[in-house]
Amino acid sequence: MLNTLKPAPGSRKSSKRAGRGNSAGRGTTAGRGTKGQGSRSGSKSNRIFEGGQTPLMVRQPKLGGFNNPNRVEYEVVNLDTLEEKLAAGKYDVAALKENNIVSTGKRIKLLARGEVKKKFEITVHAASKIAKEAIEKAGGKVITMN
Repeated sequence: MLNTLKPAPGSRKSSKRAGRGNSAGRGTTAGRGTKGQGSRSGSKSNRIFEGGQTPLMVRQPKLGGFNNPNRVEYEVVNLDTLEEKLAAGKYDVAALKENNIVSTGKRIKLLARGEVKKKFEITVHAASKIAKEAIEKAGGKVITMN
């Protein structure tokens, strides 16, 4: 039962009591060294103090990384998504939103995951070379707009 659990005999050892006389083994200065701020009563060490080594907080870079203000983010549309969710035909960004293929207002990029057999004429912001070739191979056309 859980209420009868006990540590193995000899596995738990009480800490040595400091400052109980020289015969106790930790008397006189009680492990605080001699003189100095650390030897006085009421002295506390800073939580991040590392014994004089430059503390971790100071070693870290002062500023964060770099966020490119001109980064262009795309919402990805793959060929297999077009193949399974749309009928052959002509589609632009508005039509893709209407058919719930894309949901955000980001630019759209066509990527080449999966295969396409239907004939699509699709207008997107960007397309990978392989995706473009795959659609053209199926008899379709990819128009990229900027």
